[in-house]
Amino acid sequence: MDTKELLKKVRKIEIKTRRLSDHIFGGEYHSTFKGRGMTFSEVRQYQFGDDVRNIDWNVTARTNQPHIKVFEEERELTMMLMADVSGSALFGTKNQFKDEIVTEIAATLAFSATQNNDKIGLILFSGDIELYIPPKKGRSHVLRIIRELLEFQPKSKQTNVAEAFKFLSNVMKKKAIVFVLSDFIADDYKQTLKIAAGRHDITGIRVYDRHEEEIPNIGMVQMEDEETGELMLVNTASKKVRLNYGEFYNEKVNYFKDAFAKSGAGVIDCRVDESYVKKLLGYFKRRG
Repeated sequence: MDTKELLKKVRKIEIKTRRLSDHIFGGEYHSTFKGRGMTFSEVRQYQFGDDVRNIDWNVTARTNQPHIKVFEEERELTMMLMADVSGSALFGTKNQFKDEIVTEIAATLAFSATQNNDKIGLILFSGDIELYIPPKKGRSHVLRIIRELLEFQPKSKQTNVAEAFKFLSNVMKKKAIVFVLSDFIADDYKQTLKIAAGRHDITGIRVYDRHEEEIPNIGMVQMEDEETGELMLVNTASKKVRLNYGEFYNEKVNYFKDAFAKSGAGVIDCRVDESYVKKLLGYFKRRG
């Protein structure tokens, strides 16, 4: 992708997702994800109706006038976006590829966080940690994140979700809002997820294509494993082959839902031909 085409795609995504975050998600995001608590703002004279528990006795004694401490919500938060850039992210059969939907969802979430003056960071992962962008504020920072999601070329095509959660726990010592975007065709990440979820507010967004759920009966077909590059002849006419694949796929989906539920993390299922806007909005409203 040349620079001109990239900038055009970034601008197109910015216009679409910023409109969504401005008109739909900004308020929902604010009400769903609270600040870290209350922080001291100022001291002022006591007024009728004020909570006597907030009286500042030192200032009151010094001035001979009752004064209270005023607190406000400590609103600033940090959002971490974790995006799976393995080979399977390039799969898609209708309208868009999974990686395109992932980019749009991530951009919408990032602009919603920007509206609330929160920091946004990015972790791109495959079989390894491919890229880490530390959290920062501002539109230009969000545009950089979108550019990376659009054009980044991973070194590995495989997926290691456990390594991604381990990296998150190592680099983010303070609580963050974390969205993990992947198809979650992986396993063995329950323990690292549980550790990360003990500190952070984590939501897994499973992005998938309906044609991944089962193999259609179309006879003998040469298929390529997107994560290993292996070519193989598959007899899709075989009921056993289709059944085995269905069991494999359902096993990964059930592992995802069980792992996130047991760690106290949230989940969103988003099929590429469905509206991610409705999915996100419904999730925010349920949590708000």
